[in-house]
Amino acid sequence: MMHHHLRNLNWTWNHKRVYRIYTEMGLNLRRKYKKRLPARVIEPLIQPPAANLTWSMDFMQDGLANGVQFRSLNIIDDYNREALAITLYTSLTSKRVIRELDQLIAWRGAPEKIRVDNGPEFIAQALRDWADWRNIDLKFIEKGKPYQNGYMERFNRSFREEVLDAYCFTRLKEAQVMAHAWMWIYNNERPHQSLGYKAPVVFLQEQEQNQPLPTFMKDQSIDWKSLVLSATN
Repeated sequence: MMHHHLRNLNWTWNHKRVYRIYTEMGLNLRRKYKKRLPARVIEPLIQPPAANLTWSMDFMQDGLANGVQFRSLNIIDDYNREALAITLYTSLTSKRVIRELDQLIAWRGAPEKIRVDNGPEFIAQALRDWADWRNIDLKFIEKGKPYQNGYMERFNRSFREEVLDAYCFTRLKEAQVMAHAWMWIYNNERPHQSLGYKAPVVFLQEQEQNQPLPTFMKDQSIDWKSLVLSATN
């Protein structure tokens, strides 16, 4: 095409010479494009009018005592700040995220929106296709502006300070048990200023009396109160 364009401009170089100069100038190298991200729609962070309309989702990372790294997938309901899931794995791919979301939806029902950041698992085509199939709107915050996912950031900070930084785990199962124990207390007993100093589940039960939603149940085989005593002080 370049050769023909030059011929149209009355240049008489043959195609071999054109190609040689073209390659010497490095013009034959493939241009690197930035990966195109989904559109970011700036929305004010306000409390939804009802439960199960908007969820927030994010990852955290930590390590066991032996140095093995693990990640935590955290999901909350923006309406009452209720923790819907804290899932710990050494690897959390977009397929694993989809599986966790499907299980959560089967139990709780599907939200209209899920707010996420620009992590590779969240911008993956697999998750976007899944969201389209589920008719769920993925709300991507702007890059470098975590405050746009403020409910999630506040939750992560509490989980970090009271669980991940407070204990030294030797096994992933230990960390998962502690995470579930802390989550139950966070949902059922911990007062939140934004909820009128009520716990998320208490607030939900008062506001959604006609349409009760399932909540994370306590494992009666474990003394969670003693297990997470330091988290409630």
